[in-house]
Amino acid sequence: MASRFTARVKETPQSEQYRLDLIAGLTHELIPLKSVDAAIEALPPSSKVSVTCSPVKGIDTTIELTDRIRAAGHMAIPHISARMVEDADHVARIAAWLRTEDVGTMFLVGGDADPPGAYPDAISFLRDLLDADPGLRTIGVTAYPDSHPLIDTDVLHEALHAKQALLAEAGVAGYASTQMCFDSGKIVSWLERERAAGLTLPIHLGVAGVVDRSKLMTMGVRLGIGSSLRYLKKNRNAIGRLLTSASFDPNKLLVPLSPHLEPLAVEGLHCFTFNQVDATVSWQKRVLES
Repeated sequence: MASRFTARVKETPQSEQYRLDLIAGLTHELIPLKSVDAAIEALPPSSKVSVTCSPVKGIDTTIELTDRIRAAGHMAIPHISARMVEDADHVARIAAWLRTEDVGTMFLVGGDADPPGAYPDAISFLRDLLDADPGLRTIGVTAYPDSHPLIDTDVLHEALHAKQALLAEAGVAGYASTQMCFDSGKIVSWLERERAAGLTLPIHLGVAGVVDRSKLMTMGVRLGIGSSLRYLKKNRNAIGRLLTSASFDPNKLLVPLSPHLEPLAVEGLHCFTFNQVDATVSWQKRVLES
């Protein structure tokens, strides 16, 4: 399908309001680092918080941090990395925790652990997790508009649709949360192709928060956004639009995307804060109050 995207398309009052509603309800991603204490303190009341699974600290740390964030009054969404799950007993323990604590929503990633445990990919773990009765109402899965440094694009496409089918068969709601991508045209064309191919899952668009520019650039490759960063380096207009100041402004990406967000069923924003929550919250308030 040919992309209909053009950066010259202007926001309508309706598309502007839709963008603002997404900003108001964004999900803050936190990383289990020393800086997480200050990040939790900076969260607005009753925030939605996505808790990453550190390849160094493991799933138990994600579980502990999820419990802590929930105890502070927030909705916490743990990331579970399939390649870090040891065996069927480990699946049962994870499922029991999810069910007993009524976590409700989980985000599933394949992960980068090498060598993996019992599960080489997300979908093989997902089958066993669903069989273990985790009590989940919603499961998020990964999506890659800007490709993946280690996985072929066709494989990513097939895996995304297989996960959608498995969730539908289990009667569990799902969504697809994207990697960070700074090329708005690529986001739209990718999602148009996926919609045409039968993807019906709501999209949570992955965007950088108001993050220091140097941190954003140095963390990029670790998050699988290398090709998007190369796009920035090659495209001076994009650099001028997105990285003119010391920190990234999410609206530099969201405003051009605004007319496409509702038609393509982008229903959430997943904000990569790198634990710099205070700056993102301040930006969010300014945008919503202006």
